[in-house]
Amino acid sequence: MDDPSLLARARQMETAALVQIYDLYSDELYRYAMRLGGNPDLAEECVAETFARLLDALRRDRGPREFLRAYLYRIAHNWLTDQFRARRENVSLEDVMPLPASDDPAAEAEMRIRQQTVRAALFQLTPDQRQVILLRYVEGWELEEIARALQKPIGAVKALQHRAVARLRRLLAPAEGQEAGNRTSQNDRRTGDV
Repeated sequence: MDDPSLLARARQMETAALVQIYDLYSDELYRYAMRLGGNPDLAEECVAETFARLLDALRRDRGPREFLRAYLYRIAHNWLTDQFRARRENVSLEDVMPLPASDDPAAEAEMRIRQQTVRAALFQLTPDQRQVILLRYVEGWELEEIARALQKPIGAVKALQHRAVARLRRLLAPAEGQEAGNRTSQNDRRTGDV
């Protein structure tokens, strides 16, 4: 998706190139910020801040020489991480794991509990691990793209992914076992086996 000539034109502060970059990446950055933050105002602020920082970097003859998309995601992720630290807000995963259209309040409640459990587990990962999980499994990025975004070797990204998945399994396993136990005891009560 990155176009070297577009980035070269943007470095010259060509308005058409800057508008094209915004048009290419603003929607996907907004979706990423919504998935991570779950707040439309925060997502809009993230997109605005990301492009403001890009413009500032380009004016100072800094910023990306290549891999513009990865650079923008790194800015957005770092900005969001700073916001979460400052505000101590939790991430909403409703956009990542949308609730099914259902007339079943019990199923909806169970889905919300699962979302809260996953949200809590994600925030027990390191910021790099969390970003790898979100980019790989939610955004569908390839490992090479993630490596560019994090400015790490691909082997390091693979290790981050492996450790993050293993940690999520450990963190979520007790919750899943507890849910299964709760369902079993509810079924026992219904059948009179208690």
